[in-house]
Amino acid sequence: MKNNTKRQLSLLFVLVLIISTVTACSGNKAEDGAGNSSNSNKENTSNAQDPVAFKDISGDIRGNKAPTQEQTDEVNHSLNDTYLGDVYDEVIPSDYSAYPVKGDVVLDVWMPANSNIPDMNNHVVQKQVEQLTGIKVNFITPPIGQEADAFTLMISSGDLPDIIIEPGRYPGGLEAGVNDGAYIDLTDLMEKNAPNYTKWRNSDESRRKTTVTDDGKLLGFYGIAPYSEWTWFGTLIKQEALDKTGLEIPNTIDEWHTFLTKAKEAGYKAPLNYGSSYGQIFTGIINGAYGVWDWTFLDKNGKVAWGPAQPKAKEYLSTMQQWNKEGLLNPDWATADFNQRMASAISGDTAVMMDSPDTMWSYWKEQSNIDFVGALNPVLNKGDKSATTYKNFKRAGTEAAITTQSENVEAAMAWLDFNFSKKGWELINFGEYGKVHLIDETGMPYYPEDSYIYKDPEGQPVSTTLYKYRMHSWPNIRDEHHANPLIATKGSYSGDIRKFWTENMDTSMAMPPISFTKDEASREAELGNQLSTLRGEYFAKIIMGEMPVDAYDKFLKEAQSMGLDEFLSIHQAALDRYNKR
Repeated sequence: MKNNTKRQLSLLFVLVLIISTVTACSGNKAEDGAGNSSNSNKENTSNAQDPVAFKDISGDIRGNKAPTQEQTDEVNHSLNDTYLGDVYDEVIPSDYSAYPVKGDVVLDVWMPANSNIPDMNNHVVQKQVEQLTGIKVNFITPPIGQEADAFTLMISSGDLPDIIIEPGRYPGGLEAGVNDGAYIDLTDLMEKNAPNYTKWRNSDESRRKTTVTDDGKLLGFYGIAPYSEWTWFGTLIKQEALDKTGLEIPNTIDEWHTFLTKAKEAGYKAPLNYGSSYGQIFTGIINGAYGVWDWTFLDKNGKVAWGPAQPKAKEYLSTMQQWNKEGLLNPDWATADFNQRMASAISGDTAVMMDSPDTMWSYWKEQSNIDFVGALNPVLNKGDKSATTYKNFKRAGTEAAITTQSENVEAAMAWLDFNFSKKGWELINFGEYGKVHLIDETGMPYYPEDSYIYKDPEGQPVSTTLYKYRMHSWPNIRDEHHANPLIATKGSYSGDIRKFWTENMDTSMAMPPISFTKDEASREAELGNQLSTLRGEYFAKIIMGEMPVDAYDKFLKEAQSMGLDEFLSIHQAALDRYNKR
């Protein structure tokens, strides 16, 4: 921690926290915003540094299923990447001129912990990053479940680390943190100190557009993918439930009602596992069939609209109220947490889950040998196109910002920039060479069957080892389709389901990752929080039968009196700026 300007920042942050309201339910996080337009063209300046030359060892490594210790050490303990192939349309950068960083550098990094890895200081991947970059990192991780309070306390104290992972938690978002003096504007520093990130983000228009503010500023390092990742969330049906009912995979809402009714008659006490305390009441799956999308979306004219205010909302609520009354839903749908849902999923009560096929591959197939299939989001009428508001804009993982209290900004940027080099891509996505991954004949890393990913010495399941031996969500080049072991494992059809969803559902109504100005962010968060609470209360009570469906009319009037039109105008302004980037 650093002490300079601490008191001044503390006073400022306390003031900001008092006047700001942040909500995670406001549809799109305020990561960027408006600023000085004088820097708008600096990001495109070319990088003149020469790459470091290495001996080509691809002949020894590619296709090698039993590397020697010397070969393993060469891969794990040097920056040599000449054995890897160029596996995407764009070449992954390989500028290692900053490493190893000179001097005894130690950086403090604040980040929320994964429940499987409560202490990041012992993470094997980060130990290797430290060895390759020469930068030691002290991870500061708040207790699980106390991340929000810990972040608020850290910010209000004015005692900041060098780097903050998930800096968008700042009231008003990442740019508000820059404007208030907590984070550094990296626009003028990025080209020189982050050549790999600069080259990668500029190698594709979607990557460039989603990592810059409306005014052309570069405020942090974003996780950005080589491609648009497949849809990760949808409806999954146990194969045995289809066999017992003798029905095909349902498509229309009427077919779904028939299937769930027969599934209940076949012995599934609560066939559809619906909703949860972590936000799945509004899944965009069933409600999407009615055009009642969870939050904001693009209407047929490309304008921002609010899903809960759409014309067929009462029809959707009436259907769900009926299904709930008929016992087709799990009775704890409004309160069940993740563990409760997974316990229900593997029981004989559940026939259908709305979740990730990656997750269910672990819980259903690997741990319980339950086969399952993916269903497209339902439609109202036969022949309608299935749709979803989920669309990946090549921005994945998470983001990082460097604080104004960092005493070695150059080293902080070098540490983050490593994640966007080819060596960083290999290590962050696939873990240690030898024990975790090998390289195939084309130069692509893969997990052999005896990999630590699949055969953990401590007996951990893949759902844990994917965090234990690699980084799953990080500010890096994330190769989800090849490096997610729940997709890549032998026999897994999780990726097939995700690809099927992606290729067969309309995503034209999906909102891009817009950002708000400082003034907009505060008001948007305030209105979004109020509207989210209002929607949750009314919709849940109507579905549970505690309110009649006609109570929706009162809900809509209250939403409008709260400022729904203003809320939409803020989003429309942000969308207009995004389209002009």
